[in-house]
Amino acid sequence: MVVTQAIFGINVAVFVAMTLAGVSLTSPTTGELWHWGANYGLLTIGGQWWRLLSCVFVHIGIIHIAFNMWCLWGLGKLAEAIYDHWTFGAAYLITGASASVASLAWNPGGTSAGASGAIFGIAGALIASFYLGEFSLPKAAVAGLLRSVLMFAGYNLVFGAMSHRTDNAAHVGGLVSGLIFGALIARVAPQRDDAVRRVGVLFAGIVLVYGGAAWLHHSHAYVLHAATGQRLLTERKTEQAIAELQTAVQQRPGYAPAHYALARAYWVKGDFASAEGELKRVIELKPKDEGAYFYLGMTYLEQKRSQPAREMFTQLLRVNPNSADGHFGLGAVSAIERKYPEAIEEYQLTAKLNPDYDGVYQEIGLLQARLKLYDDAIASFLKQQKSGDNPENENALASVYEAKGMHREAEEASQRAEQFQDH
Repeated sequence: MVVTQAIFGINVAVFVAMTLAGVSLTSPTTGELWHWGANYGLLTIGGQWWRLLSCVFVHIGIIHIAFNMWCLWGLGKLAEAIYDHWTFGAAYLITGASASVASLAWNPGGTSAGASGAIFGIAGALIASFYLGEFSLPKAAVAGLLRSVLMFAGYNLVFGAMSHRTDNAAHVGGLVSGLIFGALIARVAPQRDDAVRRVGVLFAGIVLVYGGAAWLHHSHAYVLHAATGQRLLTERKTEQAIAELQTAVQQRPGYAPAHYALARAYWVKGDFASAEGELKRVIELKPKDEGAYFYLGMTYLEQKRSQPAREMFTQLLRVNPNSADGHFGLGAVSAIERKYPEAIEEYQLTAKLNPDYDGVYQEIGLLQARLKLYDDAIASFLKQQKSGDNPENENALASVYEAKGMHREAEEASQRAEQFQDH
């Protein structure tokens, strides 16, 4: 099982390298997974096709890799005993890439990683080989092995269907490609020394993966337009970004990330009515998308429509009662409606849920200053200072100090504001 050991070692080495680089042992971020080669439609279909294979060696936490390596060790040992080393290695890579293609076809906006697709591919190849191949092993032994592999595949497919975090599309893609590969080996090239036929089977597998990738590129062109639009938006080329994102949503009306990015682009442009329409579409597609509720509420506020904004932030809190964004939004609505004590209460709930929430203590301080609660306002502005240099917060602090007759402190705060603005 030389190849099995090598694959095992590569997976462990990548995981150790990720851990040493600071990636969490239990819950790596999406960005970290992308950095290490995970499969993601906007990047893979956007030209980084190597991710179809690199993602097979990247895992999402220690439990993920532990379970996959346990399965790989058992199935790899069995498969490498039936096939020769290089056939097994090629089968692992081909079915792993096929699993990645299936994952993208099902959910191009998702992020996937792990060896399970390739492991299902090996399971599929073994199932086909046991049904169609001829072995020197007694039938009882073959039947026992087949039963074990079928139980592995069935149990994991059912478990994957029940778990919302499991990429079952990759499992199915790997299993089907493995069944095809195993059937071809059993019927076309059963003899280990028949190198020509085996190379032909492997070539057919590569063609299958290439064809799937070509189909993805053609049928998922909307992903490329969405990726281009998001890149242009970060480059502040708003009109060009809008054109690309509009093309993406025309090609795939149900692709929520493109609608979300288009809403952001309209927001930057100042076209809040169009942003509102796109965010409503995101909520239709993803009723539990907290960010869509929050930004739609803020869009209403930009249009000075406080009542629908309040309704939207309330809906957000129904989705997640502990949403700091939801309470911040209600605070903003109450502030606009000049219900200052109510606004302060909502902002304080925001700070309680997320003490690092951007600007929340400054908002509390501004409202406390309006109510002439100067000591409370000073305390809030001083808390905001801990979040970093902020000239607006220093100017507000200076005003409150001045109102209390603390002229020296007011002058110092004003000087800090000037220094922060110069930097």
